[in-house]
Amino acid sequence: MTEIEQLLTRVAAQARTSRPWGWPSLPHPVEPTAPAQAEAALGFALPPLLASLYSRIADGGFGPEYGLLPLLDSPPSGEPAAVAQYLTNREEGRKDPDWPWPEGVLPISHWGCGMYACVDCRTPEAAVLLYEPNADEADHAWYVDAPSLTDWLHAWLDGTGWYEESNDGMDLEPWADFRRRTTPSPTP
Repeated sequence: MTEIEQLLTRVAAQARTSRPWGWPSLPHPVEPTAPAQAEAALGFALPPLLASLYSRIADGGFGPEYGLLPLLDSPPSGEPAAVAQYLTNREEGRKDPDWPWPEGVLPISHWGCGMYACVDCRTPEAAVLLYEPNADEADHAWYVDAPSLTDWLHAWLDGTGWYEESNDGMDLEPWADFRRRTTPSPTP
């Protein structure tokens, strides 16, 4: 069994036995066509591991704190699904250029108070970023939560994430690529 298969097995077992806030039950996995539908709406590919979480485990409702957002449909709590939240954030970022939303950064989990865990779908390792909009400016609102989606899932499973009480005071590094990823390239 590959490392990814072992991770998916662990995630599935944890998903069956724990319920994040606001989720009365674990949803079914998405339909096989849902990842392709999401990619068409987003305009970029989902990392294979993220697509597997949705298609093999559940359409959200597992993971740290409030759990993963559903991919395309709104959850019982009424929050938007990941694709809808991304599209909304991109639109709001166009309206307010001081707070742009980076292309390819998909919110996957809500932390409350406007904070999101987001997967950088433009990087091969699918880094997980923390968006903390309560900062004074957008440059200080983005942090590296985990260098990869794999590491983020391991932190949740192992109880080593920054959000755990035992890790109170754990500092996250600012996301150095924020301005590079949100500043339009000059046209020749």
